[in-house]
Amino acid sequence: MFEGVGANGKRVQYESATAKEVLAQLGLLEGAVAAKVNGKNVDLGAVLSEGGTVEPILASSEEGLDILRHSAAHLMAQAVSSLYPGTRYGVGPSIKDGFYYDMEIPGTITEADLPAIEREMRRLAKRATPVLRKEMSKEEALAYFKEKDDPYKQEIISDLEEPVVTLYSQGDYADLCRGPHVPDTSYIRHFKLLSMAGAYWRGDEKNIMLTRVYGTAFADEDALTSYLHRVEEAKNRDHRRLGKELDLFSLQPEGPGFPFFHPKGMVILNTLTEFWRREHTKRGYQEIRTPLILDRDLWIRSGHWDHYRDNMYFTEIDEQPFAIKPMNCPGGMLIYKTQLRSYRDLPMRNAELGIVHRHERSGVLHGLMRVRCFTQDDAHLYCRPDQVKDEIKGIMDLCRFIYSDVFGFKYSVELSTRPDNSMGAEEQWHEAEEALRQALEETNSVYKLNPGDGAFYGPKIDFHLEDCIGRTWQCGTIQLDFQMPEKFDLTYVGADGKEHRPVMLHRTVLGSLERFFGILIENFAGAFPYWIAPVQVKVLPISSDFFDYARAVAAEVSSWGVRVEVDERDEKLGKKIRDAQTQKLPYMLVLGEKEREADGVAPRERSKGDLGLMSMGEFRKVLEDEFSPLKG
Repeated sequence: MFEGVGANGKRVQYESATAKEVLAQLGLLEGAVAAKVNGKNVDLGAVLSEGGTVEPILASSEEGLDILRHSAAHLMAQAVSSLYPGTRYGVGPSIKDGFYYDMEIPGTITEADLPAIEREMRRLAKRATPVLRKEMSKEEALAYFKEKDDPYKQEIISDLEEPVVTLYSQGDYADLCRGPHVPDTSYIRHFKLLSMAGAYWRGDEKNIMLTRVYGTAFADEDALTSYLHRVEEAKNRDHRRLGKELDLFSLQPEGPGFPFFHPKGMVILNTLTEFWRREHTKRGYQEIRTPLILDRDLWIRSGHWDHYRDNMYFTEIDEQPFAIKPMNCPGGMLIYKTQLRSYRDLPMRNAELGIVHRHERSGVLHGLMRVRCFTQDDAHLYCRPDQVKDEIKGIMDLCRFIYSDVFGFKYSVELSTRPDNSMGAEEQWHEAEEALRQALEETNSVYKLNPGDGAFYGPKIDFHLEDCIGRTWQCGTIQLDFQMPEKFDLTYVGADGKEHRPVMLHRTVLGSLERFFGILIENFAGAFPYWIAPVQVKVLPISSDFFDYARAVAAEVSSWGVRVEVDERDEKLGKKIRDAQTQKLPYMLVLGEKEREADGVAPRERSKGDLGLMSMGEFRKVLEDEFSPLKG
């Protein structure tokens, strides 16, 4: 006889019962898609062989949504199998906000075929077909998928170390999977297929390209509708489309993964850079620059050769091997070593807007968000052990100021600890992790623990920005490093006259400037804040009779340090205004006889509309009242 205990404190006894039956007796079954028994996730149909805590996994929870979406991926695969006999299946995991399945589908399908697949999914879901778990040996599973003529599943099974594998079946469809899954297909009601893409088997460009179908699923219709609205809004905000429409940047086949920035895009990048430099100078940073190409031995010494080589580019100079830098830190440490450092010199804060190159597979390149060449806003801080915590707090304050105060982002924080491929002793990692944790707690920061996701040389704090439609973007990071100072023999002379090892902090705030640019485009939908807009004021003369006056107004506005353009095209005023609105300009100045006679302007603000006739002095005051972190 076993005893099950629910989160509600209720207790039940059973000799042989399923998780579903126990949850029902506990009064906790409603909304459940699976169960958690003594901390382990199981199917609702699992027969319990032990007592202990029995909890529901609700469809609306993070774990529940993961199970629901994974089950939806299986349902989609079943629908494809029904519509396209002979389909072979790769992998079909749940992912953030949805799921996908990689498939080798006979013939050709396009996104126009997705509604038909979706209809078949709904037909199958209505049948409420039980989803059944079955264990079998590796040999049996290999024989099963050999009979199904599915080489991908055979390859996955062959790579498994476990002697026993599990399959989940629903009707005549069966799939290799650890589970758990929903009890039957009727649990999958609120879903939508979204898009298609090509995906190389196991991410290797040497392998066959499979068809990847993306979809999503939610616990209720309202959540699905809300998500689909966000997806549609995200399409409208796509930085690749807006970058072209606003003439900010382009992507050329001659440079895949290497964006081309146009004059207006450079205005934004240069303004960001100016702001970055000003704020870092205020906070005691010194700017440095390190070479783009460095000797391969340096990367062997740093550990990047062992841990990051597949993401690096290489060249030869005078028949000697060199690497194009994927990171700025080794070069920064060589600068530190050029002088004997004293404890009085620390903390030393060296910042670099360094161009780095990283090899990314073609399939993952995505506009400005995933590129092969980008500008990293790095800084490396060298500290005494007693300074570490305060320096971490200082970086956190800088992040708060830029993310929240300047750009208005909400953000969340994660603490990532030692990964499997780490360098260094366990006690050093413990010390480093504790320093980061204390800094977070002493600043009353709410954070999520992310075990095993640290850098190979140290734990880290990551900052995730939330944009105006609820998407999150990982940007800033603080990485605490005891390893590199050891590898590069970095020292300082302490108050005791002896040599000591500094503690090194790696940090970014904006991350990649290019990626941050892309995030800004999508967050503001191209309607940039006044201070960073490439054109801040557009002068629109109603006819050629007012061109001279328009030029004089533009000259005066420009003398205030404002970025201004005059539209002298032979077009009707209505079209000029519409075009200016399309360019999402902060201000338009419509100039005609009334404005010329008054020696004034009639500004139209992007969100407020017509501000009425005013003098040049009054308009200047309006612009001076606009927020800008570059003031002063």
